[in-house]
Parts: sequence; C-alpha cells; structure tokens
Amino acid sequence: MAHAQFHKNQRVYVRPVGTWAQVERVIPHWTKGLESPIRIHYDVGLGREFGPDELQAEDEASSVADDGEQWRVTRARNKWQSDAETASHPYPGTHPVVITGESDWGGWLVPGAEYALSPVRIERQARLIATAPRMASVVRKLAEWSHKSPASVPESLSELVRECREAIDALDNNGQ
Repeated sequence: MAHAQFHKNQRVYVRPVGTWAQVERVIPHWTKGLESPIRIHYDVGLGREFGPDELQAEDEASSVADDGEQWRVTRARNKWQSDAETASHPYPGTHPVVITGESDWGGWLVPGAEYALSPVRIERQARLIATAPRMASVVRKLAEWSHKSPASVPESLSELVRECREAIDALDNNGQ
C-alpha cells in the first residue's frame, strides 16, 4: 500500500523537468476492496502527474543561516551530452547549480566541460557551497560563545576557537 511522501503546497524538485515546483494536488489511485491507495501521484502544474520517484523534497535541513540566507542545490540539464554519455556521473544528464537567492536563478554553476572532468568533486563542491551559510553560523556561534566566557573554553578547544575567529574575520573582512 502507498503512503503520500509529499503534501499539498510542498516545494519539490521535479527531476525529469529539472525545475522546482509546488505540489498542487495529491492524487491517490484506489482499487476496489482495499483500504488504502495502491499508488500516489502528484500534480505539480507541469502538464502531467508525477510519481514520487520523479520528485525530490527540498531539504528541510538545507543551509539556513541566522541571517536568513538559504542556499540550495538544484539540477540543470546537460545541454551537450546525453544521459547515456553521462551514465557514470552521479546524476546522469544533469549538473549541479547552487541557488543563492529567493528565486530559482542566480548563484553558482560550473561549466559542463569542467563537470565532465570530475563529477564527484563538483557535486561535493556544490554541497559545500550550499551548506556554507549554515557552517558560517555555527562557527560564528562558537566564536561568540568563547568570547563571552573565555574561562569556560577547554584548553583542547582553544586552537579551534582561534581558527573560528580567523575564519569569521576573513569572511567579514573579505579575506583581508
């Protein structure tokens, strides 16, 4: 029996289309005599129903920093190579794009030729960039905590705290 994986108005990534959409309707497919649906499809306003394997939920633990910055990794179609030519890539036929704003455009992307050289490395870079606001927030909190109560910082963490302060200074002062 099937259970809904997404809910109405939830933001999802539609893999076959390569775009973000909102679930408009949850469509259960029933069979007579059964108490729950045999499968569930979703209408996201793109002209057809999509199965749960074609959709991906927006990561709730995505990079949301204290200042409200929310970055996320989306997928863009590879214009120059087919899915068959990129079968060895982590996500055949696509490459990562890091969206750094509210709209679904703008941010960081890598040329397809560079992605083809090292797809695993580029995927990791995309995840690193997307989580940067959250990591910066954690580093900033650790540095602030140590500044407020320096006596409570264990000796084993003093070097880490110093590195946190240096990282925040580099971030706030454009690396100067």
